[in-house]
Amino acid sequence: MNKGEILTMSKPKALIITAAGINCDRELAHAFDAAGAQAEMVHLNTLCRQPGRITSYQLIGIPGGFSYGDAVAAGRIMAQLMRQYLYQPLVDAVQRGTPIIAPCNGFQIAVQMGLLPGPADGADWPSEPPQPVAALAPNESGRFVDRWARVEVPSRTNCIWTRGLQPSAYNAMLPIAHGEGRFVMESAREIDALDSFGQVAIRYAADDNPNGSMGDIAGICDRSGLVFGLMPHPERYTSWLTHPRWTRLDASQRTGEPIGLAMFRQAVEYSLAGVVV
Repeated sequence: MNKGEILTMSKPKALIITAAGINCDRELAHAFDAAGAQAEMVHLNTLCRQPGRITSYQLIGIPGGFSYGDAVAAGRIMAQLMRQYLYQPLVDAVQRGTPIIAPCNGFQIAVQMGLLPGPADGADWPSEPPQPVAALAPNESGRFVDRWARVEVPSRTNCIWTRGLQPSAYNAMLPIAHGEGRFVMESAREIDALDSFGQVAIRYAADDNPNGSMGDIAGICDRSGLVFGLMPHPERYTSWLTHPRWTRLDASQRTGEPIGLAMFRQAVEYSLAGVVV
């Protein structure tokens, strides 16, 4: 066995679940590869027929895009298919310690299929997909928003993708592109509960909330911190070359890894640490 084969074997495998209308699968695969994983795209139809394939992966991504044309509502059709065929295999993956990321359309899907926000502290995952308790509603402006937004990482979060990240002012930005990204729950009390249990993984800066999300929430995790859904696209910011002002930043301002790449690297390092079995 040569050195190249050994290095390939040492990389955790990342499953990218793709489907009709998904258009960020290659970007998500690139982000995993850049962070040290080995990404593989598998169509949803194949996984619905062979759900056991999920056990072969140490990381999972549910990409953004417009799955099935966002017919009925954003992510609705793909979420219903995944509720029927993949809910339990994905829950099993979480219980094995597998990190899962779901940006944009993936976040809409994860919420509707019952993966997020997940069970209460100490409670078991239900055997059947639960009814959604959160939603990604139409943006407050009533318009599709496509720009970069400033973000903040809460000082206390369970999310293995974001915890401990302290990006500089020039680095604390992520691109967004959505028409239904306003995170809502039934009451402010439920938002407070997410915060108190460390489930708010990333926020929009208070003066830069692009869609009117409750609590300025840009992304949440389940209580284990493994399942991470967010409306921004970290997979689109894995190089300083994609920063909207990169030509105007000097070397002292381009410090550290782009926050998007840092998220993926934390998850890859988590899986490499031997937590995933």
